[in-house]
Amino acid sequence: MKLALIYPLAALAEIGGCFAFWAWLKLDRSPWWLAPGVLSLIAFAWLLTLVPTEAAGRAFAAYGGVYIVASLAWMGLVEKTTPDRWDVIGGAVCLIGAGVILFGPRG
Repeated sequence: MKLALIYPLAALAEIGGCFAFWAWLKLDRSPWWLAPGVLSLIAFAWLLTLVPTEAAGRAFAAYGGVYIVASLAWMGLVEKTTPDRWDVIGGAVCLIGAGVILFGPRG
């Protein structure tokens, strides 16, 4: 599976899973929200194992930047809260950092 697909899918799975718990605890949704939430978090963990790197920590660190940008997109699309310029700038900095971690030359 291509890296450009793994990280966005992992972010969607993690955010969706975490949001299910948020909805149950903070938005008074049914406990039935937890079942798809748990499955989504399992999918998230599995997807990160597909990242082609020797070090799990590197895969997780680089994913962090993608997660931040995906969270801001979730905030805008699902929660209908528009990210402000500082959100956008911070997300861009994190995404650049993720690229440096994942694609930096190693010897």
